[in-house]
Amino acid sequence: MSSSQLTFSIYLLTFAFFLQTIFGVSPPLYNICSGSENFTTNDQYESNLRKLLGNLNYQTPFLGFGLGSVGWYPYQTYGLALCRGDIAAADCKACVNEASNEIHKRCPYDKGAIIWYDNCLLKYSNKGFLGQIDNENWFSLLNVKNVSEPTIFNQKTRELLSQLAKDASFTVKKYGVGELNLGLGESTKLYGLAQCTWDLSTTECFQCLDDAIGQLPSCCDGKQGGRVVGGSCNIRYEIYPFVSA
Repeated sequence: MSSSQLTFSIYLLTFAFFLQTIFGVSPPLYNICSGSENFTTNDQYESNLRKLLGNLNYQTPFLGFGLGSVGWYPYQTYGLALCRGDIAAADCKACVNEASNEIHKRCPYDKGAIIWYDNCLLKYSNKGFLGQIDNENWFSLLNVKNVSEPTIFNQKTRELLSQLAKDASFTVKKYGVGELNLGLGESTKLYGLAQCTWDLSTTECFQCLDDAIGQLPSCCDGKQGGRVVGGSCNIRYEIYPFVSA
């Protein structure tokens, strides 16, 4: 899949929240179609992909993560789905199902694609990627509001997310959330999240999250909130709570 960097204002998500309230769906944050290799209607790859997506729809809600492969070369397809660590099984199921339907519309004949939502990630490819850090697919989101003391705030943000990266790396679910007292004018607390796909090892998860943290200065320097989101891990910080207790 091709490399991608994209920054959005967090306020652009307002419409997404409106749609979720009215229709019960949340539009994707972003997606990438591989664009390098395609399949044709009714060929063996399409059949294997449909089976894979069906397996992920069934498998993922129970634990919050699912992975697998279907078929044999040259029609083999690999995939995974990850739900945010705090969401209920029903919400996980709804998100993965929506992702499966939407990615088919956006990348109808691509042999590889990835789509991100607030609550989940879905990814598939004709190339084996399970157990490997995805260093190609990244994007970022930010809150356009600036903090009044960016140097201190940035230090606190890195401190919190670095700790959460360690926490997430050593947990079975590869998920960590936490908060940190700021003592600054904008807010008294900073809230953070770090998460990896479960196919990564402890070392790989930490490396992925550390790479994500390293991208913060170029996307979210001095901003009240931000995310760096990849195909294998993601981080987020805000000055308000954004995960379920």
